[in-house]
Amino acid sequence: MELEAALRDQVGQAIGRPVPHAAITKLKGEASSRSYYRVGAPPESWVVMVMPPDATKKSDEATKGEPPKELPFINVHRYLEGLGVRVPRILRYDEPAGFMVLEDLSDITFESALEGGRHNQALYTRAVELLARLRVQAEKKRDPECLAFTRAFDEDLYDWELHHFREWGLEAWSGKQPTAAERAELDATFKDIAKQLAAAPKGFTHRDYQSRNIMVKEGELVVIDFQDALQGPRQYDLVALLRDSYVELDRGFVDTMLDVYIATFEQESGEKIDAKEFKAFFDLLTIQRKLKDAGRFEFINRVKGNPGFLVSIPASLRYVKDAFALRPELSKLQALVAKYVPELAA
Repeated sequence: MELEAALRDQVGQAIGRPVPHAAITKLKGEASSRSYYRVGAPPESWVVMVMPPDATKKSDEATKGEPPKELPFINVHRYLEGLGVRVPRILRYDEPAGFMVLEDLSDITFESALEGGRHNQALYTRAVELLARLRVQAEKKRDPECLAFTRAFDEDLYDWELHHFREWGLEAWSGKQPTAAERAELDATFKDIAKQLAAAPKGFTHRDYQSRNIMVKEGELVVIDFQDALQGPRQYDLVALLRDSYVELDRGFVDTMLDVYIATFEQESGEKIDAKEFKAFFDLLTIQRKLKDAGRFEFINRVKGNPGFLVSIPASLRYVKDAFALRPELSKLQALVAKYVPELAA
C-alpha cells in the first residue's frame, strides 16, 4: 500500500493534480533490474519506472569504468530527443526516491504489432529506415556529453561476451568443461573475432534495438530501453533487429531489409557502402551477438531466477548456425562448440 501511495503521489506531482483512486498495474519488466507500474487506465494513464538505489546508474551489462554521474536513461534520452528520435516523454524524475514518471506508450510493442506476420515488410522497413537515419544523424552530431560517446564495444567487451557464452551457454548448459587444448583454441578464436569486430568504425549504437524495445503508439515508432547505448559498428543494431531472438526472420527477408538500410543510409549520408562487405560483417557480428544472447539467457535463468528467456535460446542458436554457414573460415570454431552445443552442428 505504501508503494501504491507513492506511485500515485509521483503521478500527481507530475501532472499537477491528485489521482487518489487511480488503479495500479505492475507491468512486465523483461530482464531489467527496474520495475514498471501503470497508474490509471488508458487514455488517462501514466507509467512509473521504479529504480532500486543500487541499480540506478550502472548498466546491467558489462561496462568499464565507474557509474556515470547522471542517470544513463536521462542522458541518452536527451541526446536522442535532440536528434528528433521519438522517445518516451519524461514527466517527472525524482532521483532521491528512484521514481520516474513517463508517458504511457500502451502495450503495443513492435513484436505484438506484427500480429503473427513475421515478414511485415512495411513495419520492418520503417524500423530499418529509422535506424539508418538515426545513425547518419548521430555520426554527424557527435556529443561528448552523451554517455553513448564515452563507452564502446572494444576488443575486451566483445571477448567478455563471447566468454559469457562459453561459461553459461557452453559449460553450464552442457554440464561439461572443454579440455585445456579446446579452451586454448576458444580463447584464441574468440580473441581474433573480438579484434576483427573492434577494428570496425564506431558510432552511436542503441545496443538492443529489437522488437520488444520499439513501441508503436498512434502509428509512431517509439524507441525505448536505450540507456546502455555506446559506440559500435553500423551493423550492430541491425543484428539486434533482424536476428531478433523473439521474432525469427528468414535470410531472404533479412537481405531485403539490409538492402533497405544500405539504400537509406547512402541517400541520407551521400556515402557509398559495399553491400557484400557490409553483409559479411553482419554475419560475423551475428555469431558474436547471438552466442552472447544464448549464454545470457541461461545466465538470467540460473543467476537471476528468471527462466522466461530460455525459450529464445533455440532461435539464437539457429541464427549462429546460419551465420557459420556464411563464414566458412570459422568451421573449426563451429565444430568445437557443436561438441557441447549440438544445435550448432553443421
